[in-house]
Order: sequence, then structure tokens, then C-alpha cells
Amino acid sequence: MIDDIKADAKTRMEKSIESLKGQMAKIRTGRAHPSLLDNISVSYYGADTPLNQVGNVTVQDSRTLAVTVFDKSMIQAVEKAIMSSDLGLNPNSAGTVIRIPLPPLTEERRKDLIKVVRGEAEGGRIAIRNIRRDANSDFKSLLKEKEISEDEERNAADDIQKITDGFIKTVDEMLKAKEAELLEI
Repeated sequence: MIDDIKADAKTRMEKSIESLKGQMAKIRTGRAHPSLLDNISVSYYGADTPLNQVGNVTVQDSRTLAVTVFDKSMIQAVEKAIMSSDLGLNPNSAGTVIRIPLPPLTEERRKDLIKVVRGEAEGGRIAIRNIRRDANSDFKSLLKEKEISEDEERNAADDIQKITDGFIKTVDEMLKAKEAELLEI
């Protein structure tokens, strides 16, 4: 019973970490990376379709992304979707390839991005703490129903705290790495 709750909490915390990794990957650093365009959707015959399903996104060099569109008639729609995204990118089309130069980050923009990253990390920490709270309340309800003893409940809460501390440390390491990545020129 206790082990099931611990395993469930650990699994949920791992999912929170994966979600945080995805959120941090979307935050742009000085380098070009195909995942920058992951959240862009293109209107493809009336349906919103992810960009990576209407074209192939590649890195040409450290500051340029290239999108090779599968259907030539979609080039204008893809350009429009990239321009209307909140990434501040200006695509240039050359035949079937759309090149997207990434402007260098200014010091002010880097500081803004660090604030965003810190906010994401705090959101991850809060999610992990909420999972800890849920597990502890499950232990308390088992204690109330007399399915476990007070010692078992206290030991389980200590174990959950150790697991939580490990995941919070992982979030802090991810934050530190992303901040360093944003500050390098």
C-alpha cells in the first residue's frame, strides 16, 4: 500500500521533470535548435497542423534554421505561421526551403529569458511539492483508517520527502544549466 503510493508519487514527479524539460527546450538560447518551432501550427487545408508534419525542420548553422516544406503550395502558410508566432523570427523563402535566421540575443532579452526560465523552474518545484502533499495526505488517510501505524506513516512521509528533495535538486540543476546556456554568448 505505502509502496504503491511512493511509486505513484515518483512516477508523477518524473513526469513533472519531463514536462519541465519540454518547457525549457522551447525557451530559445543563442543557438538554433529545431525544437524552437515545435509549438507552431500551420493551417493545412483548414486544419491546424504542427509544423513538423508539413515540413522538415533542420539546423543549417548555429544561427539558422531551415524548413523544407513537403507541399510547395504551403510555403506561404508556413512563413505566415512562423511570422505570427511569438518567437520574433523573420523567415526568408528560397524555392522550397524557408530559411529562418535567428537574431543574436541582447543582454536585456537574455535577462528576460532567465526570468522566464526561473518561473518555469518554480512551477516545476510547485508541481513536485503538490505531488508530495498528495502522497502525504494518502498516508494520513491510511493512518486514519488504521491500515498503517503512526511509525509507518512517519517513515513513509520521510521517504517521500527524500524523493521530493532529489527531484527538487534535479529542477535546480536544470535551472542552473539553462541559465548558463542563456548567458553564454
